[in-house]
Amino acid sequence: MKIVFLDKKTIGEDIDFSRFHELGEVVEYDFSKPEEVPGRVQDADVLIVNKIEIHEQSIGCAENLKLVCVTATGTNNLDKEYLDRRGIAWRNVAGYSTESVAQHTFAMLFYLLEHLRYYDGYVKEGHYINDTMFTHFARRFHQLSNMTWGIIGLGAIGRRVADIAKVFGAHVIYYSPSGAAPQEGYEQVDFDTILSQSDILSVHAPLNEYTEHLLNTETFGKMKSHAIFLNLGRGPIVVEEALAEALKNGTIGAAGLDVLDAEPMLPSNPLCALSDSDRLLITPHIGWASIEARTNLMNIIARQIEEFFR
Repeated sequence: MKIVFLDKKTIGEDIDFSRFHELGEVVEYDFSKPEEVPGRVQDADVLIVNKIEIHEQSIGCAENLKLVCVTATGTNNLDKEYLDRRGIAWRNVAGYSTESVAQHTFAMLFYLLEHLRYYDGYVKEGHYINDTMFTHFARRFHQLSNMTWGIIGLGAIGRRVADIAKVFGAHVIYYSPSGAAPQEGYEQVDFDTILSQSDILSVHAPLNEYTEHLLNTETFGKMKSHAIFLNLGRGPIVVEEALAEALKNGTIGAAGLDVLDAEPMLPSNPLCALSDSDRLLITPHIGWASIEARTNLMNIIARQIEEFFR
């Protein structure tokens, strides 16, 4: 069979892809522009894509195509009706990055909660050398124990974050945007309650009709003024202009984002104007990307191809 990677570099260059070469002929493209896709898929049996849009215009000439594998959980880039009409199967991958995203959630939290940017700078700028005493109290911080941690979206990642937060002694509550039935062992509340009671509010939900622009001027206004907001779901769940204003005005305490409305970040993003890095942390969509998670992802894709052709 012929396996074609259309945007291989989105998985990273430090992953072992030898397993795919054992399955058949492999053709790898770091990236593919929309106009390049038709010529690159003509004789492919399998396509492996991340962000490339798959529809009639891009793969209409791929007469041998049997399987499309998406190296992600989301499949918004697939025209599933067209694939069904053609009899082309598709696969995505869920659950490969649960540990990685949960870990990144806590990395972001502690950076903001304990003002680590400030304290690291205080030492590295030489202020701690021959200081008047052995410690420095300029930025107060609190223990996670006895805080209320609210979670929006209690899927695999949300549950893992909840379980770890409980180990630290936090009181965990969650809200289901879709109105799903309560999950045993977790405390479900309504939206107003999670906004008003949470000292930490983290988003681990998909983007859909229930979550788009869920966090906006009105909802930020219902949160505690010291609350830390974390988004590790999808960027458009948050109205970024509203978040920028909430941070500027002190409506909330701090925010950590691993996802943005447009990725890569646009110069017009209103968050670019915020220079207080002690209250705003933005990482470039790396929560999913530990070496273990990416290796797990590609191993699952390889197994999917093996099983499909078996």
